[in-house]
Amino acid sequence: MPSDAVLYQAAALCLTYPDDDLVARLPLIREAAPQLREFTDHAAVTPLNELAAHYVRVFDFRNRHSLYLSWWRDGDTRRRGMSLVRFKELYRQHGLEFCDEELPDFLPAVLEFTARTGSTDLLTGHRDVLVELRTRLTDFGTPYASVLGAVCAALPPARTRRRP
Repeated sequence: MPSDAVLYQAAALCLTYPDDDLVARLPLIREAAPQLREFTDHAAVTPLNELAAHYVRVFDFRNRHSLYLSWWRDGDTRRRGMSLVRFKELYRQHGLEFCDEELPDFLPAVLEFTARTGSTDLLTGHRDVLVELRTRLTDFGTPYASVLGAVCAALPPARTRRRP
């Protein structure tokens, strides 16, 4: 697995609701993805109940920090339904079937998809969303901002259009 794939998979783990499995994996994540060290160091010394409460404060109560990528462009509109269908179709094109535990635009799911397939299309297609989310998380003062920072730094450069 290429190093960026490891980073994307590790970031997916860091951005899901913290539980005992995350805590058990922190040493492995820290070793495999040193770009996430700021977050893993914080999570390693923070009691699980505090990590969980912080996650809820950051992500569950504020749409300003939504981990659902289509929400940023479509909001809670009918248009979002079509965006979610496109996510699922892309997963199927890569031979993956999306389970319905979460919506297909949930950032940890997109990061896992990217790690498994090597396709950064969903992430680069939402680069502006990721940068905005990183900025908002930084302003909020949460260690999750460093996870988004590492993801943004790993993205391939934006394509620039050349004039003919």
